[in-house]
Amino acid sequence: MKCAHETIDFAKLDEVLDRYGNVAGSLITILQQTQELYGYLPVEAMYRISERTGIKPAKILGVATFYTQFRFKPVGKYLVMICQGTACHVNGSSEIYDALVEELNIADGETTEDGLFTIKNVACLGCCSLSPVMMINEETYGSLTPAKAKKIIRMLKEQNI
Repeated sequence: MKCAHETIDFAKLDEVLDRYGNVAGSLITILQQTQELYGYLPVEAMYRISERTGIKPAKILGVATFYTQFRFKPVGKYLVMICQGTACHVNGSSEIYDALVEELNIADGETTEDGLFTIKNVACLGCCSLSPVMMINEETYGSLTPAKAKKIIRMLKEQNI
């Protein structure tokens, strides 16, 4: 099965593969850096990794699908991760999720039409003392209420007008 390699610029990926391509046990590192480059794992990139490392595409896909950190489609400029761990759940994370679904008109795993926001429910963000909590890219927001969560989203929207 061949892919249209022309659709993706492989220059940066090739730098990663030059560094890690022949290092045993480095597939996860390669996948992490690939996702950092493109924002997700494009199929074409996984084939490029296979070509350069000699690892079969099925094994690469198997590893990538095993770990929840990897994404297979582009996400919005703002990846909104809502913690659904026990502490967050008992403190109202489902209400936070519902408020964000209402505000953005998308559901878990979806991206807004303007490409700004993607919502993702996650098992735990490790910030139990701040529950309920969400993370937007690298920023953590705790002690949320539905109104506070909507306000944060609206502020980000205004910054992008």
